[in-house]
Amino acid sequence: MAEDDTAAFSDSSTEPSIRVVAQFVRDLSFESPNVENLINGPGENPNLNIEVNVNARGVKQNLYECSIEFKASAASDSGVIYDLEIVYGGMFHVENMPSDALEPFLLVNCPAILFPFLRRLAADLTREGGFPPLFLDPIDFASLYVQRKEQMENGADSSTLIN
Repeated sequence: MAEDDTAAFSDSSTEPSIRVVAQFVRDLSFESPNVENLINGPGENPNLNIEVNVNARGVKQNLYECSIEFKASAASDSGVIYDLEIVYGGMFHVENMPSDALEPFLLVNCPAILFPFLRRLAADLTREGGFPPLFLDPIDFASLYVQRKEQMENGADSSTLIN
């Protein structure tokens, strides 16, 4: 029985090990350039435009940075209501990850870990800016990853998504 326990212990050392080392705001900007025009409200049918991009890069052996670049712009007939830009990142220590699984892990799983914190920041900043909080719907990072891979393949770009 002791031999079985030893074998199980040695097999588990080759399983992937993932640890969140840090989370941080790399860049943040909130602008409301037309406050004087919005005193009576944002106007009719405000328009919200949202952009999300995910990036990852190796920092050093087994340490990777993943970041979500988020932009939200609200506008109406009265002009720009607000522009919000956030780059929210995290450092991840990853060991024993198969090389073919590393890229999807960094561009799908890591952003999914970071997203709830970015979501809270966006809601808090828009509320503190004097507007209704921006509550973001969950994002399907796997679909974004697949779309980006297809775009790279169609563009005949042979590079990987990770810098």
